[in-house]
Amino acid sequence: MSLPSQKVSEIISKHSELEKDLSSSNLDSKSFAKKSKEYSSLNEIINYALEYSSFEKNKKELERILSETNNDKEMMELAKVELDELVQKHKENENKLKLFLLPKDEADAKNAILEIRAGTGGLEASLFASDLFKMYEKVCNKKKWSIEIISLSKSDAGGLKEVIASIKGKNIYSSLKYESGVHRVQRVPDTETQGRVHTSAATVAVLPEAEEVDVKIEDKDLRIDVFRSSGPGGQSVNTTDSAVRVTHLPTGIVVSQQDEKSQIRNREKALKILRSRLYEYERKKIDDQRSQDRKSKIGTGDRSERIRTYNYPQGRVTDHRINLTLHKLEEFMQGEIFDEVVESLNLQAQEEQLENLN
Repeated sequence: MSLPSQKVSEIISKHSELEKDLSSSNLDSKSFAKKSKEYSSLNEIINYALEYSSFEKNKKELERILSETNNDKEMMELAKVELDELVQKHKENENKLKLFLLPKDEADAKNAILEIRAGTGGLEASLFASDLFKMYEKVCNKKKWSIEIISLSKSDAGGLKEVIASIKGKNIYSSLKYESGVHRVQRVPDTETQGRVHTSAATVAVLPEAEEVDVKIEDKDLRIDVFRSSGPGGQSVNTTDSAVRVTHLPTGIVVSQQDEKSQIRNREKALKILRSRLYEYERKKIDDQRSQDRKSKIGTGDRSERIRTYNYPQGRVTDHRINLTLHKLEEFMQGEIFDEVVESLNLQAQEEQLENLN
């Protein structure tokens, strides 16, 4: 679908208007900073917009040269080459402008809450959940993101039943949001004596970390229960009621925390997770309303969707949403080619958004 010329004209007009405003001495520092940011953003695509708007005029001129039979052969050939290049450049400019005009996700710049839970497959699933968390830790280290464990529950096999962590850095949510879903592993467990390949799974959820300004939680909407912390097998690990369970009554969302010895710290952590879950809950409601008539392969919230398979015997990782298979499983688990998959997912998501751009 072609880009409406009105939108391109608006970009050019806005750029010119901001240029004039910024050269004025009547702006206060707050207005100047806001307009400078907007101007800087438009500066990235203004040349594409100018070329796009002059396309028809330049195209007609070259077509005129080609239609005149008295022009020499060399000029005609040059005009044909220029016309082909002009059309190609026009398509490229159109795509760049469409990408710029795509709705921006306000959560992309936020930090993220990463939740990993062992799924089907018993102890092997908990070992895979642990492997996944180690992979994300390596990605964080390579990108110099900070990762802090909020809560962690180990299995008898030394794996993880569940882990929740906070990841901080630049544009974290935009880099991790497509990780939500079911991750499936196919491999021979250490306990398998017949060499048979077993299939197990872990569920990953990535939530934008919400600030207090993003979500207002009323005390009247909360029920807070305290209880005694327990370790593996149910044995008590604390002699005081330091564990906290917070229930958000309007939505039924429940968060429990017992990692800290302090009830206050457990309450703080539980509210931090609750705030992010409520923020994502509201975002999902809005997104569902917007996309009822759209079909998207790339989701960010459906935790029941099988998104990726890690096949150890074949050394491959497959992302089912974009039919991408890489025979580089070891490198992927070391966090070395994570960006390659993320870029492919982002590209697919952008293409789907472009199709829906009016």
